[in-house]
Amino acid sequence: MNPQTVGLSELEGTYLFDVQTSNRVLKLNRFFWQMIRADYRDRYRDDPEGVMEEAGLTDSEKDLVRNENWIGLVRHGANFFVVEKFARVVKKTNLQVYAMMRGETFDEFMKTRRVPDCR
Repeated sequence: MNPQTVGLSELEGTYLFDVQTSNRVLKLNRFFWQMIRADYRDRYRDDPEGVMEEAGLTDSEKDLVRNENWIGLVRHGANFFVVEKFARVVKKTNLQVYAMMRGETFDEFMKTRRVPDCR
């Protein structure tokens, strides 16, 4: 175990992304990484099930993607930075994703911001 991460997993809201996690969900993270390519995004929009199957995602991973379960994806081990790429494909902003991760509506989330009217 990495001595720098000892105890971090006990911090509420902390989801470690380490080598073991990376290896365990490599196919999922590669699937999201491919979203940087326009042709892959187009293929996903045209046939999401086929592209997820081709990527080798498990049934539970497919459900997380279908349901846009952002916090579930991160808890499962998806790297947040590649999840953000996917959010753009399904036309969600970072702020919308953050609200969903907290179980709030966008308007509820925005009220917690220092500048709640800034969008």
